[in-house]
Amino acid sequence: MRLLALGTGPFAVPMFQSLLDSPHEVLALVTRPTPATKDREKDPLNPMRQVAENRGVSVHAPGSINSEDGTRLVADLKPDLLVVCDYGEILAADLLALVPLGGINLHASLLPKYRGAAPIQWALLHGDSETGVSVIHMTPRLDGGPILATRTTAIGVIETHPELEARLAQLGIEPLHEAIDRLANWDRSSPIGTMQDPAKATKAPRLKKQNGAVDWSRSAEQIRNQVRALKPWPGTFTFWKRANGESLRLVLDDVNVAPLNDPAPHVPGQTVVSDGRQLVVATGAGGLSIAAIAPAGKRHMSVAEFLRGYRVREGDVFGGA
Repeated sequence: MRLLALGTGPFAVPMFQSLLDSPHEVLALVTRPTPATKDREKDPLNPMRQVAENRGVSVHAPGSINSEDGTRLVADLKPDLLVVCDYGEILAADLLALVPLGGINLHASLLPKYRGAAPIQWALLHGDSETGVSVIHMTPRLDGGPILATRTTAIGVIETHPELEARLAQLGIEPLHEAIDRLANWDRSSPIGTMQDPAKATKAPRLKKQNGAVDWSRSAEQIRNQVRALKPWPGTFTFWKRANGESLRLVLDDVNVAPLNDPAPHVPGQTVVSDGRQLVVATGAGGLSIAAIAPAGKRHMSVAEFLRGYRVREGDVFGGA
């Protein structure tokens, strides 16, 4: 089958590599334009482009795949099927109609739950114990097409966003090829796949920087889930209100739920334990033990190393700037 791959982010890399290793003909990669940035990250800004270039696959980055240039590109390549994953743009009905089998999309949730750009983060933020991947036959509605294949997996109790994303990316390979095989044998007229129940749909919008701010009135468990979900961006941050009146921004890198043995009530955000080895802060329900932390402008470090350089006292408060 003649396939045109559309993808940008790291979640799409394993499925793309599997397509390149399959008997199918991958005509090209369509990806989002690389944004201008002053920062230079260790990892490539567009891992899909790097894979394509390493494998000798042509790369196209139209400003919009739905533009005249994007539509012309798809028409000229004449794919049988569009294979979309972590691309970053909704495909228009007119574009999908150009391709005999339309398009499929590999999505990192058990649809119709968590439709949108950040399904993995929202599953972790909500403390879900289970998630999975879905492959849908695409429609112009965001993540709303009929489901062709799924896989389910448990979420580890301490699993972080990067760890879960890597697992789900690998989990998606088999159902993606299952969906391609189903479409290869489809008569192109009869209904295919399982329709989603819109009443069960939930949204997973793209996160913003302010989503990282800690609300200490929430429970320790909820804040722990926030730390797991928001790695590496936007990160989970708070401010230590120091005795000298200056606030220091801190990124929480690793935390655990800790019981509060002191029967006295504590104000959420108040330091309960700071003994050089442990840093425990009261929350709306339970204590949060901070295991690793990064002061503003500095690297991540263990809490013991942090406490050697910064004198946090019991009773000090963490909160907004």
